[in-house]
Amino acid sequence: ILGRKKMSFIQVTKEEFNTHAQQVSERSFMQTEEMAKLLEKRGFSISYVAWKEGDQIEVSAIVYSMPMTGGLRMEVNCGPIHSSVAHLSDFYQGLKDYAKANGALELLIKPYDTYQTFDSNGEPTSGEQKQLISQLTDLGYSFDGLQTGYPGGEPDWHYVKDLSGITEKDLIKSFSKKGKPLVKKAKTFGIKLKKLKRDELSIFKEITSATSDRREYSDKSLDYYQDFYDAFGDNADFMVATLNFQDYFDHLESDQAKLGARIAKLQADLEDNPKSEKKQNQLRELSSQFETFDVRKGEATAFIDKYGQEDIVLAGSLFVYTPQEAVYLFSGSYPEFNKFYAPALLQEYVMTQAIKRGIDFYNFLGIMGIFDGSDGVLRFKQNFNGYIVRKMGTFRYYPQPLKYKAIQGVKKLLGRN
Repeated sequence: ILGRKKMSFIQVTKEEFNTHAQQVSERSFMQTEEMAKLLEKRGFSISYVAWKEGDQIEVSAIVYSMPMTGGLRMEVNCGPIHSSVAHLSDFYQGLKDYAKANGALELLIKPYDTYQTFDSNGEPTSGEQKQLISQLTDLGYSFDGLQTGYPGGEPDWHYVKDLSGITEKDLIKSFSKKGKPLVKKAKTFGIKLKKLKRDELSIFKEITSATSDRREYSDKSLDYYQDFYDAFGDNADFMVATLNFQDYFDHLESDQAKLGARIAKLQADLEDNPKSEKKQNQLRELSSQFETFDVRKGEATAFIDKYGQEDIVLAGSLFVYTPQEAVYLFSGSYPEFNKFYAPALLQEYVMTQAIKRGIDFYNFLGIMGIFDGSDGVLRFKQNFNGYIVRKMGTFRYYPQPLKYKAIQGVKKLLGRN
């Protein structure tokens, strides 16, 4: 038919993928050229695929593959990305054919589309997008089901914050009732934030190792973090929060002296007007604060005895930037220093950076999706007054199901996973 556009599922170049990626409003760091570079370094094979409508790419994705017994395991993680949803089904069908033609035994898709939206406390604010699931299952993909927790180590529930319309100046005002004083308090300790250089990444690794041992999850290796640093360059910040306990002690001394001056003035006022109940209450309150300073100075002295005059690392986080969103990826902290609230300052830092870069969406990433008060990670993220999105999870397709089952059966017999 004359004038009909040519439609096709094809492999595209990195440049074509990048051009399309600039046009989409929603995209994960998993679907970036930098991530492809990292995965290649880690031994995966990478290809860029797309659904084209005439000369126009409408849907595209990075597919990464790893050899498995009898074939390849292919995956599209947090993708595909799309500038039009009209041909998503065509893309998913094309991907099946592509997987089959390229010797895949298993194909995994973990779409980035939002299945449902919730407020900060987990109350639904939108309906379920059930058609997103049936779109894939109707094409013969099997679905792992809607899940909570971290299936396969990756969360389907994300805590996020819309930064549009927020300036650096009024960022703290946008935090929750608990979050505002938390960040303000953290700013009083003299904590310094530092961006690590490549040869300092062992500092970051030490924090994540200690945290993963404590929380019983598997940590990434130092060479992974180094590869990540190399792949992402200026689009990743390995940040640490440090405190010099002598500086902290000096801060306390100075603040206590200011408080002492206020107390002395109140006492003088009370001599002139001894019956002022308001001033007596103020004096009681300030005297109690003065005693708290003595306790904190005692704690600071103990830290100085233990750590000397060094800058000591309290917490660390890895943040990633794409044009579409900033992401909170890995982190760790030392419980001994919990009272300094350093992770809250790291969060304020990344949101400020996002605003500076013109990024108006911040993804704190994983929470459990369980809202009974047991998720401490959620409680921390709620301080920043965002909302929750639920992704669908994992879909699988087996181009050669009998071969796949046979190999799995043999592996089971041999006691291998």
